Amino acid sequence: MPRRQLTVRAADATRIRTELDALRTSLDLPDGWPQAALAEADEAAAEPRLPKLDATDLPLFTVDPPGSRDLDQAMSLARRGTGYRVHYAIADVAAFVHPGGALDAEAHRRVQTLYFPDERIPLHPESLAEGAASLLPDQLRPALLWQLDLDADGAVLLADLRRAQVRSRRRLDYAGVQRALDTDTADEQLTLLAEVGRLREEQERARGGISLPLPEQEVEPMGGGYGLTYRAPLPVDGWNAQISLLTGMAAAELMLDAGVGLLRTLPAAPESGYARLRRIARALDVAWPDRMPYAELIRGLDPSRPEDAAFLTACTGLLRGAGYQAFDTAQGLPAPADPGHAALAAPYAHCTAPLRRLADRYALEICAAVAGGAELPEWVGAALPTLPGVMAGGDRRAREAERACVDLVESEVLRGREGELFDAVVIEVDEKKPHRGTVQLHDPAVVAGCDGEADLPLGERLRVRLATADPATRTVRFTVA
Repeated sequence: MPRRQLTVRAADATRIRTELDALRTSLDLPDGWPQAALAEADEAAAEPRLPKLDATDLPLFTVDPPGSRDLDQAMSLARRGTGYRVHYAIADVAAFVHPGGALDAEAHRRVQTLYFPDERIPLHPESLAEGAASLLPDQLRPALLWQLDLDADGAVLLADLRRAQVRSRRRLDYAGVQRALDTDTADEQLTLLAEVGRLREEQERARGGISLPLPEQEVEPMGGGYGLTYRAPLPVDGWNAQISLLTGMAAAELMLDAGVGLLRTLPAAPESGYARLRRIARALDVAWPDRMPYAELIRGLDPSRPEDAAFLTACTGLLRGAGYQAFDTAQGLPAPADPGHAALAAPYAHCTAPLRRLADRYALEICAAVAGGAELPEWVGAALPTLPGVMAGGDRRAREAERACVDLVESEVLRGREGELFDAVVIEVDEKKPHRGTVQLHDPAVVAGCDGEADLPLGERLRVRLATADPATRTVRFTVA
């Protein structure tokens, strides 16, 4: 599921980059690699384990942001009677990482790639993540190859998984694919991506699921300081995501049928979460009629409109209850009573980004064993009981880094504007100290603490004065005007 994306676009962003370096230091995040882990990565990169099955005849292609080199997935689509056949190749990280080795230990310490506005802290060394394990074009690679047969409506008829040698043919980016589709110059593969993507969106709508078209927030120079703008996702972003979601749901069903697996679960959001979103919608002038369901509202938003983009970013708060559930019924580890993912309205597993997320390597190994009728690798079974806790720790660290980045950027955007007045809505009130709470500004779309002499009126509009905007402490604070 999506996380907030922040990018520095400033021509001269020395100050904010220095502040981000200080932030990473304060969070005690990984800095550099153990020599033993690098040596293992280099050795594995030089001699990868290639499976026997040759699938290099598939016309696979990747779709990623421009310049990306850590390519987890490549796809190929074809018509199959009145339906479709999707081949989805996933980077085979297990072909490079030896269980119990120094590289494996470092991956368990890092858990997932961490993203900052100016750089990232990767899960695996560059020689693997952007080299030997990445599905770069015209390179022979080991992969976990899914075959997903769909009917004419996009529903799954068959899901199978095999290890195979693959060779991606093309590295594409979202804007280029969208441009080809919009100008009727797209080839059949890209036309099928749009066709299948739309069908899967209809399947999602019928299930009652919802995918957030989350915009990317960009930090740009404005008037001697910085400002926040939004880059709206393209339709192809959503269609590409639907192929990944399709695979994750197929993986979950495969594991549930086998009685062993690792799911990504999400309980239904509490009513208080939706009530908070309604207050934020009011603050941002997002029309949300009382009887309109949340899913219908999301589908009607325009991510290119700044107010809608800010609201969509706030909606990620409903995903905070997501976690991992491991089960192995043969070993006495029970399956979850509720295996569903509320946002997708279906069981789901993280399995399409093993270069960037530890859990995916394990989920793929389970699926490969089940699909091949083989025994579960011992190292996978041994790790299952503790893996949800490991992943939860990684999620907490990622959320902490994300929150700190947002706080830094918001304080940088408002720096030097102390004393100015802003329109805001009170979205939360401290139960023990009702004169303190949280407000959502309309412009810029900043969420911050606020103090008043009297109790703050929950859900009401008011004028607030900026009291503090300090990037050094990542603090923004308002007072009631």
